[in-house]
Amino acid sequence: MAFVIPVVLGLLILLIPAPEGLTPAAWRYFALFMAVVAALILEPLPGSVIGLLGVSAAAALGLVDARPGPSITWALSGFSDGVVWLIFVAFMFSLGYEKTGLGKRVALFMVKVMGKSTLGLGYASTLTDLVLAPFMPSNTARSGGTVYPVIRNIPPLYKSEPGETSGKMGSYLMWTTFAGQCVTSSMFLTGLAPNLLAIGLITTAYKVTITWSQWFMGFLPIGVLLVVALPWLVYKLYPPTIKISAEVPAWAGAELKKIGKFTLREITMLLLGALALGLWIFARDQINATTVALLVFSLMLLLRVVSWDDVLSNRPAWNALVWFGTLVTLAGGLTRVGIVPWFAEAIAGALSGLPVNLMVVVLVAIFFITHYFFASITAHAVALMPVFLGVGAAIPDFPLVPYALLLAYSLGLMGVLTPYATGPAPVYYGSGYISRKDFWLMGAIFGVIFLVLLLGIGLPYLLMLHG
Repeated sequence: MAFVIPVVLGLLILLIPAPEGLTPAAWRYFALFMAVVAALILEPLPGSVIGLLGVSAAAALGLVDARPGPSITWALSGFSDGVVWLIFVAFMFSLGYEKTGLGKRVALFMVKVMGKSTLGLGYASTLTDLVLAPFMPSNTARSGGTVYPVIRNIPPLYKSEPGETSGKMGSYLMWTTFAGQCVTSSMFLTGLAPNLLAIGLITTAYKVTITWSQWFMGFLPIGVLLVVALPWLVYKLYPPTIKISAEVPAWAGAELKKIGKFTLREITMLLLGALALGLWIFARDQINATTVALLVFSLMLLLRVVSWDDVLSNRPAWNALVWFGTLVTLAGGLTRVGIVPWFAEAIAGALSGLPVNLMVVVLVAIFFITHYFFASITAHAVALMPVFLGVGAAIPDFPLVPYALLLAYSLGLMGVLTPYATGPAPVYYGSGYISRKDFWLMGAIFGVIFLVLLLGIGLPYLLMLHG
């Protein structure tokens, strides 16, 4: 069925006559695009394969350009996009943290320092993810692969196991860590791979460049508030029965002793990470963000933080390169064939008469809530970002940059909604500490909290910054 549904959906759309204002070729492209989106949701094949099939089919059928030469040039254009290569290199940074052991050391150190109470453990897990987020764009690798393996060892120390005893400590710790990574994923441009994709789509749609520091400053008030308040909020809304965790710091300290002193590779990785961050923040006008990433990646190879064999075997990075390279192209095709302008004008007409700021609230809320229908933030961004950006462009006197940033910031936050909303969600749900009922309920509660804060604080603040 996972194979059949995308094909049937595409064929059904093809059978419908092209709406007034769209060419038959544009409608055929839309049918192909919707089939690709359905396949990305159902995943009958890996996402990169689906993207490659979609681009190849569009090029072969001449749906964007009937001329063979320009058609293949369009199909490969995503692989010359700087954002796509920034995503690729960011995965290599993540590999460096994993291979050197620096990521695990940071997590254990946080637990040792702050783990004397269950609430402190909540802050430790959140702050650990916060420290790692700027350098690890795969929230699955960061939270599911680095933080989770450490905190998973903590609840059993207090006889909190999946099932009847999960409420002692495990449920609180798992939900706090999971919800915290949603916040950190939105806080940094490089905290979530789809953030970089979104910036590429914004640049294409609005011809503006959002730098790493502009992204960070735009989310800072919301991010600081959530990082400070979230562990406490979960403590009140989903309280653990065990409040003190005196044994955990000793366990973390013992694990750190096993690891031993900082190695030269760890120190090198730490310095290179600081170099990248410094150049992204302070040299944004002198050197492109992707150039910084490629430079630091080259130094990682030169200084043997990672080997070329490590790079070749980093399957998630190569998968991301093909996936995002094709999806950027497919999403851009919607505008090129006229789908986005046509749909945007229709939506803008339906919203006409509303105050501009209320339009922003309605559109961002719809964009956020529709993630209930997606099992991939990337698929969500590819399917809906171009359309919602197009709607903004079609409305006179619309605050384009604040609106675009609100859409982009929502990508990380919406991961809290369901057990399938983002990569780490199945990891924490699969731990057994959070029941299905609790996951959906807490997802809805924190989804509302995140959305209200995003719009209530983010909109006026961004209007002040970019108004």
